[in-house]
Amino acid sequence: MRGKRRAPRPRIPWRSPWTPLACLAGLLATGAIAVLGGMAKDVVLIVDGERQEVRSFADSVHELLADHDVPFGDGDLVRPGARAPLADGVRVEVRHARPITLTVDGRTSRRLVTATTVRDALAEMDMAALRGRLSAPRYEPVPLSGMALIIYTRRTVHIVANGTRRDVTTTGRTVRQVLKRAGISYEPGSLIRPPLRAFPGEGSVITVLPPRTEPVGDEVMRLDWDALAMCESGGDPTAYNPSGPYYGLYQFSLPMWQLVGGTGMPHAWPPEEQTYRAQLLYQRVAGRWQEQWPNCGAHLFG
Repeated sequence: MRGKRRAPRPRIPWRSPWTPLACLAGLLATGAIAVLGGMAKDVVLIVDGERQEVRSFADSVHELLADHDVPFGDGDLVRPGARAPLADGVRVEVRHARPITLTVDGRTSRRLVTATTVRDALAEMDMAALRGRLSAPRYEPVPLSGMALIIYTRRTVHIVANGTRRDVTTTGRTVRQVLKRAGISYEPGSLIRPPLRAFPGEGSVITVLPPRTEPVGDEVMRLDWDALAMCESGGDPTAYNPSGPYYGLYQFSLPMWQLVGGTGMPHAWPPEEQTYRAQLLYQRVAGRWQEQWPNCGAHLFG
């Protein structure tokens, strides 16, 4: 009787002549993966406010940006700098420059900023503390194509009208707006300086003179009114003499001031208005100056 035949033993893989080579290749691959993994850096990349987390093998910030197709040029902000080495865990920020056409109180300039909002753009242009009226909200984005930004600062101007002087704080773009917001009305034909369309800067004096319905003759205008004023008041439009009382450049009494259409107090008006009323008075008395300016009237004739 034949004996039972043994089944062949299965081949043991590690006894294969290729086993050492396969093990070596595995070890090399594992080592390479470990080495490459150690070379990769986890980076936070922020481009114009958009944040993403990336893994990069770049050696520098410049290489990182090139790998992610992020262009940059003169005027753009790259932080850290493009030549800086790229370290693990670093935060890389790129903000592209954008143009702003800036008009402040009527004066226009062109600026480049890398800020992405109006508020940050103002800070970048050293205008964060500016107080006034803006043409765009402070939180509005600044597009890459740029934008126009108009600022009207808060200013103090002086208004002389109706025989009084007022100091007002305003952001008005024109003299007309300032007068309207201050509640100052004026008749048609009033003389307003600067003109209604003019921009009133800091410290401007806005004068509203009543209409001049009565003309002054050339021969009266040619008289030496400066000399008369110098004699009467020392050339001081705010002069006051309690003995009359008398007021202003030409020392008007209130009845005479009102006779020639003057309102309010004579010395509250600018020299131009006082001179016009003095010339009307001269015309009304038909040149008989002796009663009005007995001590100084002769100066009118040089």
